[in-house]
Order: sequence, then C-alpha cells, then structure tokens
Amino acid sequence: MRAPHPHERRIVADSGDRVAWLRARSRGVTATDAAKLAGRNSVRTAAWEKLHGTGGRGFGGSRFTDHGREREPVIAAWVREQHGIDPSTLLFHADGEQRHLATPDGLRVTDRGAVELCEIKTTSKPWRGIPRGYLRQVWWQQYVLGAERTLVVWEQHDGFVPVGDPECRWVDRDEDQIAILIGLANELLSAIAPDASVAAPAGRSDRSYYRPGPLA
Repeated sequence: MRAPHPHERRIVADSGDRVAWLRARSRGVTATDAAKLAGRNSVRTAAWEKLHGTGGRGFGGSRFTDHGREREPVIAAWVREQHGIDPSTLLFHADGEQRHLATPDGLRVTDRGAVELCEIKTTSKPWRGIPRGYLRQVWWQQYVLGAERTLVVWEQHDGFVPVGDPECRWVDRDEDQIAILIGLANELLSAIAPDASVAAPAGRSDRSYYRPGPLA
C-alpha cells in the first residue's frame, strides 16, 4: 500500500457534502476569493463579500452558473479521456496554513510524483487568452496543492448550447504571482477576523458590488 501524497493529508471536505464544504470554505480564503484579489484595494471588497455574502450571486442564482454546473461533469469526462486527469471534488488546505483553501476541478499525480491540476470553465464569448482573474484562481490552487501546472479547459456556448469541443491550455506555476496572492490573502484573513470591523466599500450600500464577468 503506497504512502499518501502530501496533498492527500490536507483534505478538508468534499463538495459532495455541500453543507460541510461551504462551511469549511467560509472559514478561509479559497481560489474563488483569490481570483478577486487584483491588488490591495480589492481586499476590502473581498472581505465585505466574505462577511455579508454576494446578494444571491456566487454559487447560485445565475443561469450562467447553473449551465457551468450542468456542463462540468461532461467536460470533466472529456478531460479524463483526452488528458488523463481525473475529476476532483475535494477541498484542500495549504501546507502550513489551514485557512488557505482550494477545490480544483481535476487532479492527478504523475509517475514522477508531480501534482497537476485541471480547472474547467464555460464561456459565452471566445477567449483570446485566459482571463486574469482565472489565472489568479489557478495560481492559488497550485500553491495550495503544491502543483506544478494546471490545464485550464473552457467550453464556449451560444445561448447555453455548447459550440464545438472544449479548448485548453497549460498554465505553469508562477512563484512571484503566488507570493503576491499569499500576501493579499493574509490581509483578507486579517480583515475577516472575528474582531475585525469591515466597512462597506465607499459609495455602496450594505450589499456587495463585485460583478462577475460574462463568463461563468
């Protein structure tokens, strides 16, 4: 019987148990949170969302997110067949920091022991490149899992009808970007600490103003 890989010792929850998964996510910084950390000015907005929610957006309440959920298992099966990466529903924490969290869409360990991930997206528009927010999400997942690279896979749709086969691109680990994200994530954790008081972003009422792009 083989010894567990390091990341297998850091499993926090399984999204199959949605209540436990969401509860665990709420206690730390996830890849979804990291995607929004474009700079120090974005930390306050991210903290507000963590503490007060996203007004019905996020993981539900959108036809785009519903479509993404419906298509993800189909695309994941394509990834497994074409690239040999198995789907994953597990939430992991980073080595040495249990509040840094990520749930990659796919995961494999190569014969030489390297961890490789997959991230699946659906989009209503063609991509010229991978959107920056998704790159931040990918780099964060790589940090949490100790992964070397990630296969980003996206499927375009027209009125929620898939257009052709999925497209994909490998994204290598970027230590400089990861270091930036870790710093911003720790600022976010400080902001959402139980004794922290986070004011609403300037010019806004007490509802989040983060707006996801047209991609879902």
